[in-house]
Amino acid sequence: MSLWKKTAAALMMAAGTFAATTAATPAFAQPLEGGELYQGEQALYDAARDEGLVVSFDTGPTWANWAAQFKAFKARYPGVEIVYNDLGSAATVVALDKSRNRPQADTAYYFAGSALDAAEKGVVADFKPVNFDRLPEPFRHPAGQWFTIHSLNVAFLVNTKLVKQVPQSWADLLGEAYRNSVVYLDPRTAGQGQVVTIAAAFGNGGSMDDVQPGIDYLGRLHKAGNVLRTVGTTPYAQFVKGEIPIWIGYENDGLKAKYVDGMGDDVAVVIPAEASAAAPYAISLVKDGPNPNAGKLWLNYIMTDKGQTTFAEGFVRPSVPGVKLPDEVLAKLPEAPQIRPVDVAKARDAKPAIDAGWSKAVLGQ
Repeated sequence: MSLWKKTAAALMMAAGTFAATTAATPAFAQPLEGGELYQGEQALYDAARDEGLVVSFDTGPTWANWAAQFKAFKARYPGVEIVYNDLGSAATVVALDKSRNRPQADTAYYFAGSALDAAEKGVVADFKPVNFDRLPEPFRHPAGQWFTIHSLNVAFLVNTKLVKQVPQSWADLLGEAYRNSVVYLDPRTAGQGQVVTIAAAFGNGGSMDDVQPGIDYLGRLHKAGNVLRTVGTTPYAQFVKGEIPIWIGYENDGLKAKYVDGMGDDVAVVIPAEASAAAPYAISLVKDGPNPNAGKLWLNYIMTDKGQTTFAEGFVRPSVPGVKLPDEVLAKLPEAPQIRPVDVAKARDAKPAIDAGWSKAVLGQ
């Protein structure tokens, strides 16, 4: 059975269990603690409690502080459970397309370039959450079929117990000292892998209009013998366990490992000196999803100032301008002037070239 079929079966079983439970137990009105965060929140919560469940695609709990979002959401909205999976951005779009006649998901999260693909395939719905109009226009679909919720910076996450000389640049990483040390996500299936390729392009003379230098760089990294493996989903648990010397990933995972999950000074988080990339990530309401009110409640919560602050507490940079963050959170999000923003539309357009070019440069296909 394929990963997608196993995931779909598991989600259907979970959804069926919750549906049976909620059908047997009437949902009585339950006032929200502290009043409404936005107008209409109580009515939407009441409708969501009747559904009892939100199915959230590609929100793995170790990624982007989703575990804290789940906890906060369930604490605020008793009676609305969350089921999730961790497929990867491109794979999520494939899953939505395959299940369009019987959608399993209520919401879908992905690299923003994949969000454009989902909108073009007609598998996501119009929905403008709270704070939608505060987003800059390039970071939202006009009708709300997708909208960005945070951005992530590409960095080298280095286990200093395993790596004695911490690389500071893309050029450093090609050195002999880093044989069989580097892990990153497959750019063909994971949004992070695509953004890593773009970041490598930025750091090696390329641009959003010319990603070939990034593809060539990754090819050289493999040929040098420095890549331990590529993976399909985030290897955070393996990194924290000390199984990965260097992960080309996102800054927030390194900061979480450092400040939250016990690695402390055993992890260094390095923004490559030449240049790197800031990737916008987006979310959508799935068209004809099984629990539309619960899906809307979930998306609204993520976009409130409270939800945006939860991202920042996990070292993820919020997308809604003007959210006031605690000083202790800001102190752990250092400025990096060499970071360049990823253009969402150009990233989507570059994906076929990245897929084909990476396969040729790395796999010889």
